Amino acid sequence: MPFNHEKLKLTLNMIKKYFILYIAMAAFAFACVPARKLEETQTKLKSCETELADIKKSSRENEAKLAELKEQMVKFEKENTGLKRDTSIIGSNYRNLTSKYDKLDQLNQSLLDRYNKLLTGSNNDNTKLSGDLQATKESLLKKEDELKVLEAKLNKQKADLDDVSGKLAQREARVNELEDILKKKDQAAADLKKKLSDALLGFENKGLTITQKNGKVYVSMDESLLFASGKTNVEARGTEALKNVAKVLEANVDINVMVEGHTDDVPMKGAGEIKDNWDLSVMRATSVTKIMLGSAKIDAQRITSAGRGEFFPLDNGKTPEARKKNRRTEIILTPKLDELLKVLGTN
Repeated sequence: MPFNHEKLKLTLNMIKKYFILYIAMAAFAFACVPARKLEETQTKLKSCETELADIKKSSRENEAKLAELKEQMVKFEKENTGLKRDTSIIGSNYRNLTSKYDKLDQLNQSLLDRYNKLLTGSNNDNTKLSGDLQATKESLLKKEDELKVLEAKLNKQKADLDDVSGKLAQREARVNELEDILKKKDQAAADLKKKLSDALLGFENKGLTITQKNGKVYVSMDESLLFASGKTNVEARGTEALKNVAKVLEANVDINVMVEGHTDDVPMKGAGEIKDNWDLSVMRATSVTKIMLGSAKIDAQRITSAGRGEFFPLDNGKTPEARKKNRRTEIILTPKLDELLKVLGTN
């Protein structure tokens, strides 16, 4: 399913409006605004969360679509193997029939020669050879019928072989096209990783890692690089790294971006607008997104911000070290699948 950019744009605008409205209403609520207003604000916030869930669902569907395309390519390869096997069998049958046809043709010629000798033989031998002549004629007719049957089978086998060869060529062309597009996608991801590594040379292994897997590039930033504990404002060192990422995205327009906030499993105990780890992860992802959008000319439709809370840990341990790994923000970069989706659409 192609990614709906227009819907994403409208959803992001709605989230932005609802977030601003939520802040305003929250301020009014703390200024003794009636409880009804606070309830309305909470309702609208839930609506925003629903919209965000839809976006995440759409992203998962796109990933499922990529997995489906890879499975289809494996299926095509299996079918190619079967077609090649069938071609080999048909070719062997064709050669056997050709050999039989040649032998029958030789026998037919031999019988014709014998028939001609009988016709030109002496009158004294005519009576004796008359019976042989009749038997030979009958044998000739029978062999001619067998030759016609074999010739028809041979022609059908040849037509089947041509048909299978054509289908095999089409399958191979389709598989080669899919493989070429997937190679280009993987190469685009590798090139993007190289550009990011060059741009973030001073940050790697200092709270920032860059990895490539499943055709995507993951830029993971520790909490210590971006935020103070429990805060959502990006600090100066993190802002510098994000600006470098934004410049790379500005120069590579065929890349979709997912910004995911992650927390550890320690419940939030603070008051104010951050009620729990969900709020913290969402607000941190939004802060990172705004900095990148404000640092370069990037189409906002390419970016999705999401909060994952504590539910996607890198380490399930309960030690301080494990929890530190889990407090992170991930920028997931995916080359667009437009060419691949076009190929799929021609099925």
